[in-house]
Amino acid sequence: MKIVMENPNTGIVKKAQVGFSWTTLFFSGFPALFRGDIKWFFIQLILCWTGISFIIFAFIYNKIFIKKLLESGYKVKDVEGGTFEDAKTKLGINLPKFVAA
Repeated sequence: MKIVMENPNTGIVKKAQVGFSWTTLFFSGFPALFRGDIKWFFIQLILCWTGISFIIFAFIYNKIFIKKLLESGYKVKDVEGGTFEDAKTKLGINLPKFVAA
C-alpha cells in the first residue's frame, strides 16, 4: 500500500510506501539518500557496521519517512492499494487529509 501526500504550501506530491521497506533491506541507507533524507542516510550508514541495522531499518524506515513528511506539512491526498483507514491503522499515527482549496 502506498500513500500519496501533497504539501499544500508548495504543491509538491510524494508517494510513500506503508509497511516493510524491501528497498531498505536490500540497499541499506540508499533509499533514504534517494528520497532526499540525508540525516537518516548517514544514521543508517553509521549503524550498518553493526551488521543487523539494515534488517531493523527495513521494518521502521517507511514510517520514519512518513512522519518526516507530516512534520514538513504534507497531507494525505490518496491511498493506493488500500483505504485511508487501513493506512492509518497500519501506521498507528494520525494522518491529516489533504483538502483542495
